[in-house]
Amino acid sequence: MNRHARYRTLRTPLTVMATVTVAAGLLAATIGPASATKGGGHAPTQHPKPTVVLVHGAFADSSSWNDVVKKLKHDGYPVVAASNPLRGLSSDAAYVRELVDSIKGPVVLAGHSYGGAVISNAAYGSDKVKALVYLAAFMPDKGENAFDLSLKFEGSTLGDALKQVPVTLPDGSKGVDLYIDQPKFHDQFAADVPEYTAEIMAATQRPVSGGALYEPSGEPAWKTIPSWVLVASKDRNIPRELQVFMAKRAKSHVEEVRSSHAVSVSHAKESARIIEEAARSVR
Repeated sequence: MNRHARYRTLRTPLTVMATVTVAAGLLAATIGPASATKGGGHAPTQHPKPTVVLVHGAFADSSSWNDVVKKLKHDGYPVVAASNPLRGLSSDAAYVRELVDSIKGPVVLAGHSYGGAVISNAAYGSDKVKALVYLAAFMPDKGENAFDLSLKFEGSTLGDALKQVPVTLPDGSKGVDLYIDQPKFHDQFAADVPEYTAEIMAATQRPVSGGALYEPSGEPAWKTIPSWVLVASKDRNIPRELQVFMAKRAKSHVEEVRSSHAVSVSHAKESARIIEEAARSVR
């Protein structure tokens, strides 16, 4: 006989009250106060999950994290996908640092591509950032820049795919914005992404200032903050060998996936998984 059938056989309010009182007493005796454990101590404190801040790189925007955000939110993580200005390494890092400082509680910073250089600088000296995650990303040491690092190993074909657009900077000086030429975007940036999706990504890409790729890094946070790296083995922007070199130098936790440079789009599940692995280390 099920529970509901048993309760339907009860005849009087007094009988019901007696039954409930006995049941409550047995339950209290079994589990004790809500905060108590069998050993008489207090139950472990449930730490709130850290906020994950995602920083996109050059030739992309915050929407490149959409599927990663869905997975992280589903798993209960607060998420902010920052809009990386892509104007200069130090100014971009300062922007992300101010965003991080505005967030209550611990933060996990994740960067893709040039965004890796940005988070390395933004997190330096921060007591809020507890873990760094690099996804097909640059991890420059002090004095290094993204452009020179990209030439350290053979394999990058980015230079052949770039399109330069002259721009006037806010101070009136002349500069150059860099785009990936749209007809070349699919093969160069997102070879394992469906062609239609890659066409949209190419049309909505945000340019990076040429100066940002040449600006030397400051002291990097990966020297003092634990780091995780997702290597994209089929990357045509940042060669696999360079990604592995930087990860080993930083003594990072490393995973590898057979992916183009657009790893957060083509391998969102794996990207979210390594971010969550880093987040679980935060106490």
